[in-house]
Amino acid sequence: MSVSSAPYQGKFISLEGGEGAGKTTSRAYISAFLRQYGITVLETREPGGTEVSEAIRQLLLNTHLPPMQVDTELLLMFAARNEHLQRKIIPALQAGVWVICDRFTDATYAYQGDGRGLSQQRIAALETWVQGSLRPDYTFLFDLEVAVGMQRVKSRSQQLGDQMDRFEQENLAFFERIRAGYLKRAQQYPDQYRVIDAGQDVAQVQQQLAEILQTIILDGSTE
Repeated sequence: MSVSSAPYQGKFISLEGGEGAGKTTSRAYISAFLRQYGITVLETREPGGTEVSEAIRQLLLNTHLPPMQVDTELLLMFAARNEHLQRKIIPALQAGVWVICDRFTDATYAYQGDGRGLSQQRIAALETWVQGSLRPDYTFLFDLEVAVGMQRVKSRSQQLGDQMDRFEQENLAFFERIRAGYLKRAQQYPDQYRVIDAGQDVAQVQQQLAEILQTIILDGSTE
């Protein structure tokens, strides 16, 4: 695919997966793990990460608006991403900070491409326009059976008293297409992807992450 963030001092790690896969919890663990090795870390998310991008996020997740045209959704994703990159991610990488991002462009390929049926070529054109050669150094894919993930989302929503967002309310077939799309990309780009079994308990997931991160840190120290 891909040219990574190699010109920058910092590493760029994106976290991907379907709903309820535990990415947010794992992001905190990954950051804490890296800090133990003296690595400066920035945690962020997409869509979002800056004031403007977070405002676009609220628009994208809003359940009270009429149905959104699919190309509008795609363009809003990249508008938020451009702001995020220019204001936050690129400056951090230039400063030698490791960026841990909850979702990035692989999510667009999975959700808007495989899920919504948009052309992969159209997404690729926007990816090149907005990002140039910048790609994540590593993508951690938290893989989980769709039914299990959605049950987690529903339970969390009930516990917190929150309404599920516009994406979370989609049907199971939508999320099955997304999962298949992610797994296909993991096969296509094995140097970038690390697949984590997110169906295991938290301790086992963290053990998988620790092993992967130790390898990444060791590889970086020998470059």
